[in-house]
Amino acid sequence: MYMKYKHHGAFGLYTFFKPNLVITDLELIRTVLIKNFHNFHDRGFYCNEKIDPLTGHLFLLSGQKWKNMRAKLTPTFTPVKIGQMFEIAKKIGNNFAIYLENKAQMKESIEMKDMFSRYTTDVIMATAFGINSNCINEPNNKFRIYGKKILKVNSIWVAIFMFAPQIMNFFSIPITHRSVTKFYMKMFREIVEYRQNNKIINNDFVDLLMELMENSHNDNKPDKAIKLTMVEATAQSFAFFVAGFETSSATASYTLFELAQNQNIQDKLCDEIDQVLKKYGDLTYEALKNMTYLHQVIQESMRKYPSVPVLNRICTEEIDLPITDIDVCIPKGTLITIPVLGIHRDPTIYPDPDKFDPERFCEDENKKRHSCAFLSFGEGKRKCIGEDMNQFINF
Repeated sequence: MYMKYKHHGAFGLYTFFKPNLVITDLELIRTVLIKNFHNFHDRGFYCNEKIDPLTGHLFLLSGQKWKNMRAKLTPTFTPVKIGQMFEIAKKIGNNFAIYLENKAQMKESIEMKDMFSRYTTDVIMATAFGINSNCINEPNNKFRIYGKKILKVNSIWVAIFMFAPQIMNFFSIPITHRSVTKFYMKMFREIVEYRQNNKIINNDFVDLLMELMENSHNDNKPDKAIKLTMVEATAQSFAFFVAGFETSSATASYTLFELAQNQNIQDKLCDEIDQVLKKYGDLTYEALKNMTYLHQVIQESMRKYPSVPVLNRICTEEIDLPITDIDVCIPKGTLITIPVLGIHRDPTIYPDPDKFDPERFCEDENKKRHSCAFLSFGEGKRKCIGEDMNQFINF
């Protein structure tokens, strides 16, 4: 459908009887995500904190609630914080390497998607919550069991969650399995209480949430500053986990697959890693940031296999958009869909799009492309704030 109608700049369809504008023109996409963000600041997904408390997180919140939460959570992902988390992830990575080496010596075949899911679960549980989940060595422990439950959602419910949340609200249907909600609420509360009782400071995501629970923040209106409740804080921690473990493991799996198919790329990547490690003497966060070709390989993997195939917005205020040669009035409440996968596989943007070619993301090629031609992390104010962390998990 993208290839058939992309030359129009945008085309309309109905999703669950609601008008949905699919935007294909990159400059129009820039208008929606950046230039006129105030008209399209909500995703329009299901979010009901009373029925499903774990949906009350940054990725699903709308309006002023989202704005306030983003301002509070952004400090988590500063370079200093990411550097601290990297050292924790590095230890888990070493354990992962030892595990794989033992499997290789035994000449056993393993399913790498599952292995990466176990690895990313361990990384996120350690960096975010200070928990040694040990899923690498214990694939059937409670953290993996509930991690899998999160993903076991009927595809019809996912479509309703994205495009017709009013149905779920009307029938009071939660998207999160009740056992998952109970598990994460209990786990987070126990972590917080243990740290409070034992005066423990880990400088991680939980510590930031605890600070927001204890201290109110509102720089513009001190008299209206509000502390996070335990439930709100739990929802943010849940989002941290959900957004990280499955997307990162999928990207790592696709990258490994492509490297196995392209020996020349694999050799070039190994050479760069060896050279950088020789220069720095050890794997550090600074060394990782200087592995330019590695970044290109990961970006090319995310281009070819984006974790999120579409971006969704909802028009929150009527606006005229220049589509082809005329201004078209977009009514309030209109669904907006940005076809990420279609853009990433568009041969006019990425020649020979089915070919795995990391050179597409060298500095010179990046300058030639439109800024909205690569949307794996979104763009604008609702761009993923955990982009840097997601990348070092993959690396």
